[in-house]
Amino acid sequence: MDDISFDTATQLRPGDGHSIFEVEIPQRWTVGDKPNGGFLLALLGHAAARAVPVDGGGLPEAVSATVTFVAPPALGGAKIRTSVLRRGRTAAQVRAVLVQSDRPMVDGVFVMGALAAAPTPRYSDVGLLRIPEPAQCVRVPPQMADGTPVAILETTELRLDPSTLPPGPGQALQRDQVAELRGWVRFADGRQPDARSLLYFVDAIPPATLLIGSTGWVPTLSMSVYVRALPAPGWLGIRFTAHHVASGMVDESCTLWDAEGQVVAQAWQLARLRFPDDSA
Repeated sequence: MDDISFDTATQLRPGDGHSIFEVEIPQRWTVGDKPNGGFLLALLGHAAARAVPVDGGGLPEAVSATVTFVAPPALGGAKIRTSVLRRGRTAAQVRAVLVQSDRPMVDGVFVMGALAAAPTPRYSDVGLLRIPEPAQCVRVPPQMADGTPVAILETTELRLDPSTLPPGPGQALQRDQVAELRGWVRFADGRQPDARSLLYFVDAIPPATLLIGSTGWVPTLSMSVYVRALPAPGWLGIRFTAHHVASGMVDESCTLWDAEGQVVAQAWQLARLRFPDDSA
């Protein structure tokens, strides 16, 4: 499978038993030769929804997810094993584990429930995303500065605020640079965002630490995601911020706004990283 479509790429096939699903991990949703973590999270979220259908045959949405990336899965076939931990009146907890060769590769626990469109927050300390319109932002090419391909940026259109662009080859780092990327993101084929795709979009942006000189792939170790609302059609605004870098690891947060300015998802992750002056 090498389809640009998010829906095609996240299709599930029945496996051995009602709680097991067969999937294919395609090349089009990778960074370098590794599957994107948000794409894998969306796969698991789809399986978790299928494990607890609601009355009338519909599927609940993932309102939160906590995932551990045990090892990067290979491209190709895999299984997702699901187990319902608890089924309540308004929410269910589901574990979904992506397995290859009987080895767990990605292990997630989801809270499944209902989401509203444009709920009115009683309180929020999340500020507005103040960035230029998408046409005034810079589209990120599907490769890193060192030439490593980033296939997800062929399936996904990411436009960054020019003031937050990472330095290019040979460019010096700015002094006192804030490690934060801001911009707009959407599917390149025009597919509109929905709750399941938010699990992907919270990880569909380069590491914010590029602004302070990190190099290469920044693999995620663990991630927690909250999906807050059903997104309106259109671009998603995105802010991705690094907070504390030490001992070869960084914690980063991501906030997504829909085209109406509504906060629709938040995420936090812990990742490994390297700098040119790190000892070998």
